[in-house]
Amino acid sequence: MRVSRARRRALRLLALAAAAPAAVAAAAAAVPFSRGLLFRIDASGKPPSWVFGTMHSNDARVTRLPAAVTSALAASRWFAAEILLLQAEPSAFFAAAQFDDGRRLTDHFDDATLAQVRDVLGGGAPSPEAFSRLKPWAVLLLLAQPPATGGGPTLDEILIDVARRQRMTAVGLELPEEQVAALDAVPLASQAALVRWTLAHRAELPFDHERAVRTWMRGDLAGLAALAAAPGRRDPAVAPHFAELTKHLVVNRSAQMAHRLFVPLRTGRVFVAVGALHLYGTQGLPALIRDQGHRVTRIG
Repeated sequence: MRVSRARRRALRLLALAAAAPAAVAAAAAAVPFSRGLLFRIDASGKPPSWVFGTMHSNDARVTRLPAAVTSALAASRWFAAEILLLQAEPSAFFAAAQFDDGRRLTDHFDDATLAQVRDVLGGGAPSPEAFSRLKPWAVLLLLAQPPATGGGPTLDEILIDVARRQRMTAVGLELPEEQVAALDAVPLASQAALVRWTLAHRAELPFDHERAVRTWMRGDLAGLAALAAAPGRRDPAVAPHFAELTKHLVVNRSAQMAHRLFVPLRTGRVFVAVGALHLYGTQGLPALIRDQGHRVTRIG
């Protein structure tokens, strides 16, 4: 496992988790913030701020910044990212992805399943000793990554680079150890079940990624939610496990992001960049920010 890519995989998984079955219980028309990627945030008497929903991908269609996003960045002084990738320590994340208490992957999977995982990962697998200590969620990150589209930066990395070149003050809405804690909070039984499901449906991942890119480009948050909810609709047995993923990786993290934005948004000129499905619905960031007393307007 190339530890420099571990954080990207984690962010992609968090984005995919953002709309498990519980998140799309109501019809899209009845759910607030079901469309749009860029929202303007206005506080009384203060300059505006913006919230932008990213896709954790380096697909060329994703990484082209719309003019409205570029303008919002230019008008901002603060850049608030889901997590500051450039400040994260990859080796620390890789260490946190391994059991340190004597537990092993063999406690959760039989030999045939582990052999299949190693075969799928091929050269991307860590050493045998490190592999044996991986937590199931770390295996899930490796299996769930979208198809490679070259070595270019992701949209999140491009935004961080723009913010740095514009000398914006950058803050992370989540610490690396908090991201690990969110992953660890997913019950081990759910982690293992999701690994097995992903392993069984791996051939579908490139098609799912393509649909997700096209849906994101339309700004269709409800559509992204529906795509992510599809596994649970097709296989009710896995639905509770996706719900656990959503609870710990999306709902709880969105609430934490909103809490950390409470003071900065009252000064204005903050550009917020988080995975797009943190924007969706009543538990998404725009709704939580609106509930704090701000006016939220869709821009794009």
